Amino acid sequence: MEDAINVLKSGGIILYPSDTVWGLGCEATNETACQQLSKLKERDSAKSYIILADSFQMVEKYIPDFHPICYDLVDLAVKPLTIIYPQTSGLANSILAEDGSVGIRITKDPTCLKLIRAIRKPLVSTSANLTDEEMPRQYNRISEKIKKGVQATVHERLTEIMDTPSQIIRIDLDGSVKVIRA
Repeated sequence: MEDAINVLKSGGIILYPSDTVWGLGCEATNETACQQLSKLKERDSAKSYIILADSFQMVEKYIPDFHPICYDLVDLAVKPLTIIYPQTSGLANSILAEDGSVGIRITKDPTCLKLIRAIRKPLVSTSANLTDEEMPRQYNRISEKIKKGVQATVHERLTEIMDTPSQIIRIDLDGSVKVIRA
Protein backbone atom coordinates (compact mmCIF):
# COMPACT_ATOMS: atom_id res chain seq x y z
CA MET A 1 0.00 0.00 0.00
CA GLU A 2 2.79 2.44 0.88
CA ASP A 3 4.43 1.91 -2.51
CA ALA A 4 1.15 2.67 -4.27
CA ILE A 5 0.63 5.83 -2.24
CA ASN A 6 4.15 7.04 -3.02
CA VAL A 7 3.63 6.31 -6.73
CA LEU A 8 0.38 8.29 -6.73
CA LYS A 9 2.02 11.22 -4.96
CA SER A 10 4.87 11.23 -7.48
CA GLY A 11 2.56 11.21 -10.52
CA GLY A 12 2.55 7.52 -11.37
CA ILE A 13 -0.06 4.91 -12.22
CA ILE A 14 -1.18 2.07 -9.97
CA LEU A 15 -3.14 -1.16 -10.30
CA TYR A 16 -5.61 -1.67 -7.45
CA PRO A 17 -8.84 -3.38 -6.41
CA SER A 18 -11.72 -0.92 -6.31
CA ASP A 19 -15.30 -1.07 -5.11
CA THR A 20 -16.35 -2.48 -8.49
CA VAL A 21 -13.46 -3.97 -10.52
CA TRP A 22 -9.67 -4.18 -10.68
CA GLY A 23 -8.70 -0.69 -11.63
CA LEU A 24 -5.94 1.44 -13.02
CA GLY A 25 -5.59 4.78 -11.36
CA CYS A 26 -3.64 7.94 -10.84
CA GLU A 27 -4.19 11.22 -9.05
CA ALA A 28 -7.10 12.94 -10.84
CA THR A 29 -5.62 16.45 -10.91
CA ASN A 30 -2.29 15.39 -12.45
CA GLU A 31 -2.58 15.98 -16.20
CA THR A 32 0.64 14.15 -17.10
CA ALA A 33 -0.32 11.05 -15.09
CA CYS A 34 -3.81 11.03 -16.64
CA GLN A 35 -2.35 11.24 -20.15
CA GLN A 36 0.03 8.38 -19.35
CA LEU A 37 -2.92 6.33 -18.13
CA SER A 38 -4.74 6.86 -21.45
CA LYS A 39 -1.59 5.86 -23.29
CA LEU A 40 -1.24 2.66 -21.23
CA LYS A 41 -4.89 1.72 -21.86
CA GLU A 42 -4.59 2.69 -25.53
CA ARG A 43 -7.70 4.75 -24.96
CA ASP A 44 -9.14 7.46 -27.19
CA SER A 45 -8.48 10.85 -25.60
CA ALA A 46 -12.12 11.84 -26.22
CA LYS A 47 -13.33 9.28 -23.65
CA SER A 48 -13.71 10.37 -20.05
CA TYR A 49 -12.82 8.58 -16.83
CA ILE A 50 -14.50 8.02 -13.51
CA ILE A 51 -12.96 9.53 -10.42
CA LEU A 52 -13.34 8.22 -6.89
CA ALA A 53 -13.72 10.55 -3.92
CA ASP A 54 -13.90 9.78 -0.22
CA SER A 55 -16.68 12.21 0.70
CA PHE A 56 -19.10 14.88 -0.44
CA GLN A 57 -16.63 17.42 0.93
CA MET A 58 -14.00 16.24 -1.56
CA VAL A 59 -16.52 16.20 -4.41
CA GLU A 60 -17.51 19.79 -3.65
CA LYS A 61 -13.90 20.96 -4.17
CA TYR A 62 -14.09 19.86 -7.80
CA ILE A 63 -17.80 20.27 -8.49
CA PRO A 64 -18.69 23.56 -6.83
CA ASP A 65 -22.34 23.51 -7.93
CA PHE A 66 -23.07 19.88 -7.04
CA HIS A 67 -26.85 19.62 -7.39
CA PRO A 68 -28.68 18.84 -4.11
CA ILE A 69 -30.40 15.79 -5.63
CA CYS A 70 -26.98 14.09 -5.88
CA TYR A 71 -26.67 13.87 -2.10
CA ASP A 72 -29.95 11.95 -1.84
CA LEU A 73 -29.10 9.67 -4.76
CA VAL A 74 -25.74 8.69 -3.24
CA ASP A 75 -27.27 8.18 0.21
CA LEU A 76 -30.04 5.95 -1.19
CA ALA A 77 -27.89 3.88 -3.56
CA VAL A 78 -27.70 0.19 -2.70
CA LYS A 79 -24.64 -0.47 -4.86
CA PRO A 80 -21.82 1.77 -6.12
CA LEU A 81 -23.25 4.78 -7.95
CA THR A 82 -21.39 6.84 -10.53
CA ILE A 83 -22.81 10.27 -11.27
CA ILE A 84 -21.91 11.95 -14.53
CA TYR A 85 -21.90 15.64 -13.79
CA PRO A 86 -21.69 18.41 -16.41
CA GLN A 87 -19.33 20.91 -14.75
CA THR A 88 -16.04 20.48 -12.92
CA SER A 89 -13.11 22.55 -11.75
CA GLY A 90 -9.52 21.62 -10.97
CA LEU A 91 -9.42 18.14 -12.49
CA ALA A 92 -7.03 17.10 -15.27
CA ASN A 93 -8.57 18.00 -18.63
CA SER A 94 -7.70 14.61 -20.12
CA ILE A 95 -10.11 12.77 -17.81
CA LEU A 96 -13.09 14.91 -18.81
CA ALA A 97 -15.51 14.07 -21.62
CA GLU A 98 -15.59 16.32 -24.66
CA ASP A 99 -18.53 18.21 -23.12
CA GLY A 100 -16.54 18.85 -19.90
CA SER A 101 -18.45 16.31 -17.81
CA VAL A 102 -16.92 13.76 -15.48
CA GLY A 103 -18.09 10.58 -13.79
CA ILE A 104 -17.64 10.70 -10.02
CA ARG A 105 -18.29 8.13 -7.34
CA ILE A 106 -18.02 8.38 -3.58
CA THR A 107 -16.43 5.09 -2.62
CA LYS A 108 -16.90 3.10 0.55
CA ASP A 109 -14.21 0.58 -0.36
CA PRO A 110 -11.51 0.46 2.38
CA THR A 111 -8.61 0.09 -0.07
CA CYS A 112 -9.77 3.02 -2.18
CA LEU A 113 -10.41 5.14 0.90
CA LYS A 114 -6.85 4.54 2.15
CA LEU A 115 -5.41 5.61 -1.19
CA ILE A 116 -7.62 8.69 -1.58
CA ARG A 117 -7.12 9.87 1.98
CA ALA A 118 -3.35 9.43 1.72
CA ILE A 119 -3.10 11.63 -1.40
CA ARG A 120 -5.99 13.91 -0.33
CA LYS A 121 -7.26 14.13 -3.90
CA PRO A 122 -9.62 12.11 -6.09
CA LEU A 123 -8.34 8.92 -7.68
CA VAL A 124 -8.94 8.03 -11.32
CA SER A 125 -10.69 4.68 -11.67
CA THR A 126 -10.80 2.77 -14.92
CA SER A 127 -10.92 -0.96 -15.54
CA ALA A 128 -7.53 -2.69 -15.73
CA ASN A 129 -7.67 -3.68 -19.37
CA LEU A 130 -6.61 -2.37 -22.73
CA THR A 131 -9.29 -0.64 -24.75
CA ASP A 132 -11.52 -3.14 -26.58
CA GLU A 133 -10.34 -6.03 -24.42
CA GLU A 134 -12.53 -7.86 -21.95
CA MET A 135 -12.57 -6.46 -18.45
CA PRO A 136 -10.67 -8.84 -16.16
CA ARG A 137 -12.74 -10.08 -13.23
CA GLN A 138 -9.72 -11.30 -11.28
CA TYR A 139 -6.13 -10.13 -10.84
CA ASN A 140 -4.66 -13.16 -12.64
CA ARG A 141 -6.69 -12.22 -15.74
CA ILE A 142 -5.08 -8.79 -16.10
CA SER A 143 -2.77 -8.61 -19.11
CA GLU A 144 0.97 -8.55 -18.59
CA LYS A 145 1.14 -5.32 -20.59
CA ILE A 146 -1.07 -3.62 -18.00
CA LYS A 147 0.81 -5.16 -15.05
CA LYS A 148 4.17 -4.06 -16.47
CA GLY A 149 2.86 -0.61 -17.39
CA VAL A 150 2.11 0.49 -13.82
CA GLN A 151 4.59 1.66 -11.22
CA ALA A 152 2.89 -0.12 -8.28
CA THR A 153 0.25 -2.75 -7.53
CA VAL A 154 -1.87 -2.94 -4.40
CA HIS A 155 -1.58 -6.60 -3.41
CA GLU A 156 -4.95 -7.01 -1.74
CA ARG A 157 -7.88 -9.22 -2.79
CA LEU A 158 -5.78 -10.88 -5.50
CA THR A 159 -8.01 -13.95 -5.74
CA GLU A 160 -11.35 -12.19 -5.36
CA ILE A 161 -13.65 -12.32 -8.38
CA MET A 162 -14.84 -8.80 -9.05
CA ASP A 163 -17.85 -8.12 -11.20
CA THR A 164 -19.88 -5.30 -9.72
CA PRO A 165 -20.09 -2.50 -12.26
CA SER A 166 -21.51 0.66 -10.81
CA GLN A 167 -24.87 2.12 -11.60
CA ILE A 168 -24.38 5.18 -13.80
CA ILE A 169 -26.66 8.19 -13.91
CA ARG A 170 -26.28 11.59 -15.51
CA ILE A 171 -27.40 14.69 -13.66
CA ASP A 172 -27.91 17.95 -15.50
CA LEU A 173 -27.53 21.35 -13.88
CA ASP A 174 -31.32 21.63 -13.60
CA GLY A 175 -31.40 18.40 -11.56
CA SER A 176 -32.87 16.18 -14.26
CA VAL A 177 -31.71 12.58 -13.99
CA LYS A 178 -31.00 10.13 -16.80
CA VAL A 179 -30.18 6.50 -16.01
CA ILE A 180 -27.27 5.29 -18.16
CA ARG A 181 -26.73 1.88 -16.50
CA ALA A 182 -28.99 0.47 -13.79
